[in-house]
Amino acid sequence: MPDQFKRMQPCPSSPNCVSSKADPGPHFIEPLVSATDVAELILTIKASLEKDSAFTIVEVEANYLRVEARTRILRFVDDVEFQIRPGSNVVDMRSGSRVGYSDLGKNRRRLEAIRNSLVKQGF
Repeated sequence: MPDQFKRMQPCPSSPNCVSSKADPGPHFIEPLVSATDVAELILTIKASLEKDSAFTIVEVEANYLRVEARTRILRFVDDVEFQIRPGSNVVDMRSGSRVGYSDLGKNRRRLEAIRNSLVKQGF
């Protein structure tokens, strides 16, 4: 599969993951929508996450970004992905725990915090 169509991982059945590509329900979270350049949005996300020691950039492509997020207290590693939806101004996003069953809403709060930060930056 070409890099520009890399597919984000689906959420497991456990309640420790959210994704904008999930069916409506407990795993679903709204995607990011750019009013300007969607490629610039991915770069802005990357730049913001690089400034936060809780995140480690793992993979960067023109239309895809994958990072690891480490929880502050127990130091669990979660996987976070952003992918431009081909032919649109939409960026799909996903955050999921690698271990455990429940995340007590941490993955949803993480992505909503990223969304709120982007809104403050004008996206």
